[in-house]
Amino acid sequence: MIRITTESAEETELLGERLAARLRGTEVIALFGGLGMGKTAFTRGLARGLGVTDGVSSPTFALVNEYRGRFPVFHFDMYRVLSWDDLYSTGFFDYLDTGVLVIEWSENIEGALPDNAVRITITRGAHDEQRIFTIEGAQL
Repeated sequence: MIRITTESAEETELLGERLAARLRGTEVIALFGGLGMGKTAFTRGLARGLGVTDGVSSPTFALVNEYRGRFPVFHFDMYRVLSWDDLYSTGFFDYLDTGVLVIEWSENIEGALPDNAVRITITRGAHDEQRIFTIEGAQL
């Protein structure tokens, strides 16, 4: 387990880029953390690190946004997923092993996450901009 503290949204994005350099293309990145913790900022950096040039935004209403870079990136928002039926309706299982999956609100689908998922918990630090990342399943 690794703990990393960022001091700004820009540093959070840089942390995402740093993880992207280690990816092989079929990972599941499970993000845990409340509203405003920086999940989308982290994903923006990760996508940029994978060569994605499109703008990255939260897929709150679309459920999944797809981006093309060095690997396909599938960015899920599971905030409104409250049951297995909801999860199946997202097509989540069809995406496994087809690219890098980044999942916001992973706490809502924890029982469906693969055992080898990279789990990243984000909490607020000592001030409003500071975030503490606890990363399991990846080396940086």
